[in-house]
Amino acid sequence: MSQTRGDTLEGVLNELQGSIPEIEACAIVSVEGLPIVSALPTDVDEAKVAAMTAAMLTLGEKAAIELGKGNLEQVNIKGQQGWLLAIQAGMNACLTVSTTSDAKLGLVFLDMKRAAEKIARMI
Repeated sequence: MSQTRGDTLEGVLNELQGSIPEIEACAIVSVEGLPIVSALPTDVDEAKVAAMTAAMLTLGEKAAIELGKGNLEQVNIKGQQGWLLAIQAGMNACLTVSTTSDAKLGLVFLDMKRAAEKIARMI
C-alpha cells in the first residue's frame, strides 16, 4: 500500500504549508526541545527553533495555570513581520508555525489543530 501525502510527519508539514499560502515555515519538535522534522528556511537553525518552541509552551503553560486560565491551548507571538504560533501535538510533541502578518489566524489554527491531531497519532 502506498503512503499518501499526510501519512508521514514530513507530509503533514507539507500539507499544512500547502493549505495556507501565508504559512512561511513550520516544525514539529519534542516537548524536550529537540527537532523532530521541519520545513524551515535554510538560514534558520532548526535546533534553536525547537528549543525556543518548547520553552514558549512550557512558560505559557505555567503562566496559564498560575493565573487561573486553565490548560494551555496555544502560544501566539506577534512580530512586525508576522506571527509565530505554537500548539501541543500530543503528549510528546509540539507544532510551531511562522506566518505572514496578514494571515487569517482562525484558519491557520484550524489547520494546525488538524495537523497536530495527525502528528499525535504518529508519534
